[in-house]
Amino acid sequence: MTVARPVIVVNFKTYVEASGPRALELAKLCEQVAKETGSSIVVAPPTPDIALVASSVDIPVFAQHVDDVASGGTTGHVTVENVKASGAKGTLLNHSERRIKIAEIHELIVRSRAAGLGTIVCTNNLGVSKACASMEPDFVAIEPPELIGGDISVTSANPKIVGDTVLAIRAIGKGVGVLCGAGVKNGTDVAKAVELGTEGVLLASGVVKAKDRRAVLLDLASGLRR
Repeated sequence: MTVARPVIVVNFKTYVEASGPRALELAKLCEQVAKETGSSIVVAPPTPDIALVASSVDIPVFAQHVDDVASGGTTGHVTVENVKASGAKGTLLNHSERRIKIAEIHELIVRSRAAGLGTIVCTNNLGVSKACASMEPDFVAIEPPELIGGDISVTSANPKIVGDTVLAIRAIGKGVGVLCGAGVKNGTDVAKAVELGTEGVLLASGVVKAKDRRAVLLDLASGLRR
């Protein structure tokens, strides 16, 4: 799965405001803004809503997580095959709220690639970013956990970690893109992320919790073009 770059990835998490019919409503709004602005936008709805959303929009839909288990007798788990069958085009891995072991990250990248699914691996420091980049996911998303959900973007609070991650992953090569997240709220944050060398952003509450989601999405999209 190839995602156009630069990209805005909107993680719905498990917010009630972005679940069920509300997940579809937000996904359609993201699709509308993507088409209006020519921007690349990916949505990651709650697991129960993947099929509903994926069958209703033309922008890429990612899962928020998959488990390193086989399909079949693994009740309650979410497998690569599950999300593929539901219409997902990729998955997040190792989000700060759903950390997994390095060995699992590697296995899931391999399995996802074999299934034709893209991967965005979330990392919290330079060392983990480099290790995960060597596994050749589509993207590594650097997210200092202390800034997630806050009002200060990582591009302002710790631009060095973003720039250092970009340089380190470029040195590794392999075409791995770098995203940044944590505190990203507006077009200025997006523009700064791109200026630092990333190929987009990953965010959640800045869109999901916004009073005027359309205005926020338009502002974020404008940051890709500054």
